[in-house]
Amino acid sequence: MAEANKKVQTSMDDFTDEENFEQLLKEFDKKDEGAITQGVIVAIKDEEAFVDIGKKSEGILAIDELKDAGGNLLYKEGDKLEVAVIGNRNGKPLVSHKKALRKQKVVEFIKNYTEDDNKILNVKIISKNKGGFVCVDDDGVEFFLPRSQYLAKDSNVIGKSLKVKIIKIDQDEQSIVVSRKKILDDERKKRKELVSDIVEEDKIIKGVIKKITSYGMFVDVGGVDGLVHYSEISYKGHVNPNALYKEGDSVSVKAIKYDKDKKHLSLSIKAAQPDPWKEIKDSLELGDTIKVIVSNIENYGAFVDLGNDIEGFLHISELSWDKNIKHPRDYISKGQELEVEVIEIDPNQKRLRVSLKNLLAKPFDEFVKKYKVGDIIRGKVSSLTNFGAFIVIDGIEALLHNEDCSWDRNDKCKDLYKIGDELEVKIIKIDPENQKVSLSIRELSQSPVQTYIKEFGIGKIVKGKIKDIKDFGIFVELRDGVDALIHKEDISVKDMEELKVGDEIESVISFVDEKKNRIRLSVKNLKRMKEREVLNETNNNDRVSLGDIIKEQLS
Repeated sequence: MAEANKKVQTSMDDFTDEENFEQLLKEFDKKDEGAITQGVIVAIKDEEAFVDIGKKSEGILAIDELKDAGGNLLYKEGDKLEVAVIGNRNGKPLVSHKKALRKQKVVEFIKNYTEDDNKILNVKIISKNKGGFVCVDDDGVEFFLPRSQYLAKDSNVIGKSLKVKIIKIDQDEQSIVVSRKKILDDERKKRKELVSDIVEEDKIIKGVIKKITSYGMFVDVGGVDGLVHYSEISYKGHVNPNALYKEGDSVSVKAIKYDKDKKHLSLSIKAAQPDPWKEIKDSLELGDTIKVIVSNIENYGAFVDLGNDIEGFLHISELSWDKNIKHPRDYISKGQELEVEVIEIDPNQKRLRVSLKNLLAKPFDEFVKKYKVGDIIRGKVSSLTNFGAFIVIDGIEALLHNEDCSWDRNDKCKDLYKIGDELEVKIIKIDPENQKVSLSIRELSQSPVQTYIKEFGIGKIVKGKIKDIKDFGIFVELRDGVDALIHKEDISVKDMEELKVGDEIESVISFVDEKKNRIRLSVKNLKRMKEREVLNETNNNDRVSLGDIIKEQLS
């Protein structure tokens, strides 16, 4: 017995504490100096019973200690019972039957205590004093828990249950000192050793899911809790833990990190499984066609499951050749099986991109089979820009440039049309290399220049009003919708300096570009023409005069 107490005392030395346990025990028992004695109930009055304990004054016992749970008295006057002196009031001793019973149980506990019994005890706090707390176990054995061995700051402790270990037994004082701190220290030590083994051994271990949160799962591995972040659950990436597991499930995990400062253990489920990216490294190539299941759809695309814990990404731009997709859900649905083409694979970065449209017929290829330059077709305006409009025809977007929408150079598509308008257009260019198609509306009708030139051809003298004067020449309005340019090289410097906007000017048509709806005029050519006419007329007059002279001489 002494040897057992000596070893318990040695374990006590493991806890450095400034408090003197002898002092604490005296503080604990200063009201309980009297030994257990047998007394006789001599009177029961109101809420108190008076007990003869062989002293000058009778001991005062609270009547509640003599009642059962139903409030019925268990003793009567003349009955004998064990009591313990717990203090005094006005010179009269205060006694307790329950305290005596607990004291007896403490004595019995100490008598039967052995070193092997130094195990974890479940106790409940029933009272407190300056030095600590009085606790009892399920058998009613009383223990003393010093404040320094409690390690908690909560104020409402009465009735609280906790686990403790014995750190000292005092036979003389008949007291048992326990510690909550000892258990916590043992648990920390055990946790530290266990974590060290888990991290250093780098092996797969079994754990039990204790709690599932939005960011991951807490898993118990041999008494130590570690966090499996949701990014470490599957090789698919970030997954919802609640969709795959429930609390209490057993899982295989591997330790991947331990933060000594924060004492955080990070675990991984996917690290405890074969890496599927290594399996596909040599089995999958760019351009391969594979079957996948749509697992999740977002605004920007969809994630597809390859069926081996790998997810690929199908971007919205790879769904269809249609460039105006509003949302992937308009083309695919969750759970749908698709055939797609692998367009990017990076096992190191664990990235796989696939395409659905690459396996679909290209609208441009179908378009060039069906149409040619010069064909007149119908299409709908899909978008408007500053430079023109895009027209959808059989799944492709063709461009109607501003300069091709009207013979009036000031007209713009965004001012003439709105999205959804159906237009008749003419194909004026097909670019197979860049897969572009150009359209025209103005070529569906004769240009004002073409109409004008039928009346006035090249070399014809025309009159017009000056609209604008630039450094490079003069713009002349010949007719409503028909403008022409007199380049500075086609007019003298003097004339150009003397003319102003609004003046009428006469010139001759020198060049016509019907396709671009342009006419060039020349004042210099007009002057040359007039000079030639005068010269011709003079020559004609000279020949008549000479003939008349010769005739006269011959006569």
